[in-house]
Amino acid sequence: MKPMDGAVPAVRLQGVVKRYGARNVVDGVSLDIAQGEFFALLGANGAGKTTLISMLSGLARPSAGSVQVLGHDVARESYVTRRLLGVVPQELVFDPFFTVREALRLQSGYFGLRHNDAWIDELLQRLGLAQQAEQNMRALSGGMKRRVMVAQALVHKPPVIVLDEPTAGVDVELRQSLWQFITDLNRQGHTVLLTTHYLEEAESLCSRIGMLKLGRLVALDATHALLARFASTQLLLRVSGQPMPSALAQRARAMGARMAWTVRDAAEVERTLGELRAAGCEIEEIEVRRADLEDAFLQIMAGPGVRP
Repeated sequence: MKPMDGAVPAVRLQGVVKRYGARNVVDGVSLDIAQGEFFALLGANGAGKTTLISMLSGLARPSAGSVQVLGHDVARESYVTRRLLGVVPQELVFDPFFTVREALRLQSGYFGLRHNDAWIDELLQRLGLAQQAEQNMRALSGGMKRRVMVAQALVHKPPVIVLDEPTAGVDVELRQSLWQFITDLNRQGHTVLLTTHYLEEAESLCSRIGMLKLGRLVALDATHALLARFASTQLLLRVSGQPMPSALAQRARAMGARMAWTVRDAAEVERTLGELRAAGCEIEEIEVRRADLEDAFLQIMAGPGVRP
């Protein structure tokens, strides 16, 4: 979905700080997410992503700065902003005493929605829960409980959808069905804010990406622009034999059992291979590929940041 130019941002963070003791978990983050945008917020564990989402959803208050949803201040207008948001948290939170359908009807009631069964039926169908509709929540697998949490977040058709690691530890089938459904909602105009450690999801789904490092926003750009700036050619090798020359080792990074080098052109590929052969290293496996978002992420996290 193309962002709505000139409209009030779906989400606006202005100088947001969150302190715990003397430590700033979120440190001066300012960010606008446009209506209709599919936006990814990335960062290592402890970067501040979940803390930002907690402040966005009203579960935590910023120590400084402001958080707005569609022009409404979360701290002052929490009743309004909660109706505008659908949040899927990382943790599995459920009531064990209700069936799936009862849980969704109860969630509808929180938002004053009556006669919501048609939309509940669609959620059950689209999220692969139709056969579990009358099952008790405590009898479901972890993956099925995750699906119910997504359905609960969407039961009131919120204009802004926040997904905090929604596919962590779930099966491929759910990932595919969830992304198809969320993409359809985005095309209908819903704004989506996603955090994920599956960077291929962010690369394929999101039009713009922000990256957090130690509570600070260190990158913010369109996905294609980030890839263009960092997606150089990668040389991946599995090497055995003699120790690798120190100059080459310092330029490489480990990727499982292989080593990876960023190279500019074919001449640099040949030069690297030649240095390894001259040192007596045996090249067991070789791959040359274009870098992806994971490579860009690692480069940005290792550097001082590339904010525009």
